[in-house]
Amino acid sequence: MTTASSGSRDDYIHGVAPDEQRRLAMMNALINPPCLDELRLSPGERVLDVGSGLGIFTREIAGRVGPTGRVLGIERDEAQLEYAASQGHDALAPSWVEFRQGDATAPPLQADERESFDVAHCRFLLEHVRDPGAIVRGMVESVKPGGRIVLADDDHDLLRLWPELPELDALWRHYMRAYEHIGADPTVGRKLTSLLMDAGARPTRTNVINFGGCHGDPRFPLLVENFAGVLESARDRMDAIGLASAKTINRVLADLREWAEQPDAVIWYVICIAEGRRPA
Repeated sequence: MTTASSGSRDDYIHGVAPDEQRRLAMMNALINPPCLDELRLSPGERVLDVGSGLGIFTREIAGRVGPTGRVLGIERDEAQLEYAASQGHDALAPSWVEFRQGDATAPPLQADERESFDVAHCRFLLEHVRDPGAIVRGMVESVKPGGRIVLADDDHDLLRLWPELPELDALWRHYMRAYEHIGADPTVGRKLTSLLMDAGARPTRTNVINFGGCHGDPRFPLLVENFAGVLESARDRMDAIGLASAKTINRVLADLREWAEQPDAVIWYVICIAEGRRPA
C-alpha cells in the first residue's frame, strides 16, 4: 500500500500514520501465535506472504519453515517495507526471508518463482481491496500444483459486545459503510471459500480464531484498545464522508473504555480462516 505524505490513502480506510503502525504491531502480538498454528507449516517449505505489512508475521513464518525453507513477503506500502527491513539487522533475524515491493494483484515474481511456492498466505488484505478475487487468483498461480492457499480475514458483521453498547454498535455499522464507500468489503471473511473456488482452488478447510475476550482475560485491555484504535484510525474518513463526526466518535470511544471496566464485559469476535489447494 503506497504511503501518502499525509499518512492517509484514498483506497485504504485506516491510513499509515505512526499510531496505526503501533496498533498493527500490538495486534500482531495478540494474534500471531494462533494464526501461525493455522498455517500448519513444515520445515523446508517455500511460503509467499501477500500483503506482508510490517513483516512481523512474515518473520515468524520464516521461523517455522527454518533455514531450509524460504519466505517472500510482498508489500506495496513503502513505510511498512522500511519497518520490515529495519527489523532484519538483528543477528537472530532469519536470512531466508525476503521482502519485495509490489502489488498484491500481480505479485512481482521471477519466472522461476511462479508455481514454486508450497503455501501462499494473506491476512487482513482482501477486506481492503476492490477486487479480492484478483489477489486470490495470483496466489493460486504462485503455488505449485497441490500447493496450499491460506486466507485469513474479517467479517466485521460478527462483532458483538455484552453488555450491549448501542452507540458503539451504530458506530461500527458506520465503520462498515466506510468500507463500502471505497468499494471494499467489510464482510469478506464469510466469502473466502467462494474466492478460493472462483480462483481455481479447491477449498479443503475452514476455521475461526477467537479475537475477543472478557474482562477477566489478561489480554482484554489490549483487545479493547485495538478495537478503539481501529475506529480512531478511520475517524477522519468517517467524518469526511458524513458517516459520523469526529466528536461523536471520540465520545463513543470514551464510552467503550468506560464499558470495558465492567466485570461482565465481553467482546465476541473471530477471524475467518479458509484453506484451499491448487489442483494437482
